[in-house]
Amino acid sequence: MSAYPPLDIPADGKLADNITWFARALRAAGIPVGSGRVIDAIRAVEAVGFSRKPDFFYVLQACFVSRPEHRTIFAQVFRLFWRDPRYLEHMIAALSPMIRGVQEEHKAKPAEKRAAEALLEGVTREIPRDEEEGEETEIEIDASRTMSGEERLRSLDFELMSNAEMAAAKRMLAKLTLPVKPLVSRRTRLTRNGHLIDGPATLRAAMRQGGDMQNFALKARRTRWPNLVTLCDISGSMSQYSRAVLHFLHAVSNERGAGWAKVHAFTFGTQLTNITRHLATRDVDAALAAAGAQAQDWEGGTKIGTCLHQFNRDWSRRVMGNGAVVLLITDGLDRDDPDALAHEMRRLHLSARKVIWLNPLLRWEEFAPKARGIKAMLPHVDSFRAGHNIATLEALAEAISRPDDVGEKARLMALL
Repeated sequence: MSAYPPLDIPADGKLADNITWFARALRAAGIPVGSGRVIDAIRAVEAVGFSRKPDFFYVLQACFVSRPEHRTIFAQVFRLFWRDPRYLEHMIAALSPMIRGVQEEHKAKPAEKRAAEALLEGVTREIPRDEEEGEETEIEIDASRTMSGEERLRSLDFELMSNAEMAAAKRMLAKLTLPVKPLVSRRTRLTRNGHLIDGPATLRAAMRQGGDMQNFALKARRTRWPNLVTLCDISGSMSQYSRAVLHFLHAVSNERGAGWAKVHAFTFGTQLTNITRHLATRDVDAALAAAGAQAQDWEGGTKIGTCLHQFNRDWSRRVMGNGAVVLLITDGLDRDDPDALAHEMRRLHLSARKVIWLNPLLRWEEFAPKARGIKAMLPHVDSFRAGHNIATLEALAEAISRPDDVGEKARLMALL
């Protein structure tokens, strides 16, 4: 549940107007707020009053927030709109990294850019100047070696993206592919360019020629495509990353000729949900909306061991055929029994041809496998890689195509 910030109620007698402007800011930040909800919020605040500071926050949240994923955005807009006396400088700093001073003391938090954009909509962003500054100094910047907007977006953390940046990132994710090499089957087929002799076919051809064996019938191994099975964590700490990854998986599912026999997708937090049929919908917004409606544990807790047990018991034999590759997207922060988690990970690893773990915590250079959930899971994956931006998802193709790729597993196993 989102924590409420300290609140100083303004005494200007324009609370209803302020709630209306606050609702407009929420709408600009991506939360669907209609006029009916604004009226309900004003009436609710009048009914509850201001006897306790937390009441104002939770009353507005109850009136304006109807989906768990909107809580973080609401909390950031609320903090900037109602509480922080220097919110304008902080918002400008969040959107203009070159501003000094404020940017250094106030690092961007999740959903803060979206809140800043909503509150600064239509406002001219000017860099504040110190009054004691002397004459202006003209500064020339050589931008010949700076990154383009697309290159910067590829390396930007999903959790720190603004509305516009996330929309652009989704367009880039929709163009990504995840090609895979075919698997060589034990089954064979007749071909003129084969390197194996088909004895029965050769004898049948000889019998048709009166027993004269003129040529050898040749055959070659058949090829088949593996399944892709994705297990995506949608708990509170993973929600923003999960949405980006699911957007990417929708593009992979609907890419014709990508090589996968079938893409199976599951979400998990406190329970396991199969969203495979939703990803088959061509429209990505409709697909993810349907998947979000079915998964009732968005931004909830995490029970990785319990959900993996449910997958191994109910779904493993159905979807893990054809040499399936498993893509596990989670931060590994789990409070379940580590021994049970390790047992379920071992079962999953034995059923799959390859298990690739994408963990957004690898974006930190100081990351170490100290959490007990990570310690239990790490030995039972084939590759351990970061998964916090577009560049890491692009690198997945290399990890899947190379059977010897282990990512960061070897380095982190040495730290256990």
